[in-house]
Amino acid sequence: MQIDELSDEVEQVSAFYAERHGIDRSDDWFLLKLNEEVGELTQAYLARAGQARDKGRSAVELEGDFRSELADVFAQVLLIARRFHVDLSDEVARKWLVWKPSQ
Repeated sequence: MQIDELSDEVEQVSAFYAERHGIDRSDDWFLLKLNEEVGELTQAYLARAGQARDKGRSAVELEGDFRSELADVFAQVLLIARRFHVDLSDEVARKWLVWKPSQ
């Protein structure tokens, strides 16, 4: 799936969730939600790394939690980019890929 298609799908899910739960997806909400998701990713990482309580979860469950939270962060980044009309493919190419070693 291409990043634009994924962004469209994530937007549909987010809009549905917000409507269902009465959430106003303001500019502030998009950024604050990313911060929340990064916090959850950090918590999952620390539990996975043995640096926080595992809450009785197995190594497989902790790995799944980490992966799920990473997906949440990625989805929220897609939503922010969409909200502020940022073409992530172009920006990654401009900011990162210019440093790609020539072969």
